[in-house]
Amino acid sequence: MQFPDASGKHVNMMYPTDSAYWKKLKDFIDYEPLTAIPQETRSALLSIWMVKGKPFAPTAKQQELLKKAVEMTPRMILARRQVGRDDQRQLYYKNRQYENSWAGATAEWMQYGTLDENQRAAFFQIAYSSAAAMVMHTTGAGSKYPYTARDKDGKFLDGSNSYKLHLPPNPPAGLFWAVTAYNITDGTMPETDQLLPSTNGYYNLPKNEDGSLDIWFGPTKPEGVADNAFIKTVPNRNFLVALRLYGTGDAFYDQTWVPDDLVQTNK
Repeated sequence: MQFPDASGKHVNMMYPTDSAYWKKLKDFIDYEPLTAIPQETRSALLSIWMVKGKPFAPTAKQQELLKKAVEMTPRMILARRQVGRDDQRQLYYKNRQYENSWAGATAEWMQYGTLDENQRAAFFQIAYSSAAAMVMHTTGAGSKYPYTARDKDGKFLDGSNSYKLHLPPNPPAGLFWAVTAYNITDGTMPETDQLLPSTNGYYNLPKNEDGSLDIWFGPTKPEGVADNAFIKTVPNRNFLVALRLYGTGDAFYDQTWVPDDLVQTNK
């Protein structure tokens, strides 16, 4: 394992969405043990002529098809994620826009005795790992990540607009809580002049008289809003907002504590 110093450097750690994807995939297959890849995945790789230790030399026609696949697949996953599920089981609440990345499934995306491949693909487009602690319901342990790509009116969050997120008093997180903005397409963070597009319970955020909190999003900070209560967005780019709760409390599970939806303030 190597640990390069990336301080002050621009580092792109995202998966490519062009033909470079296939080279990286082949390098991974050749480098890692055979057992690092499940049998069903190895079978799929065999169907596109990709086998550990053997040359990968697709024909011109095959390269054309592979290029189309790697360009279209992220768009299809994003479109499916944006539309949502027919059964709406991805929603945490009946009257809110917040979604569950696992849609009620296990950390392995098993649902009703089957593998929910569509939900798994949607998760890994914006995240990179899953763990049982992210899915279990145990008071004071594990973590929860309700997120939303829509405002209260059901419109997609647009970085050109300004929004307010109201959180009731005492977020149910025994260890730590945070609110973070992410780019909708791949889970990266908006590239702005803010150090991080995030705020959290350690920042001593200004509270309302009842102990509730207001967090603001937009391309410019509203007048009178504290710096640590503002998250900057990129104009003309959609984004999503994730509420991260660590050491999740009962109030989250029994829904006696429910975050408000984001409200657009510049209508």
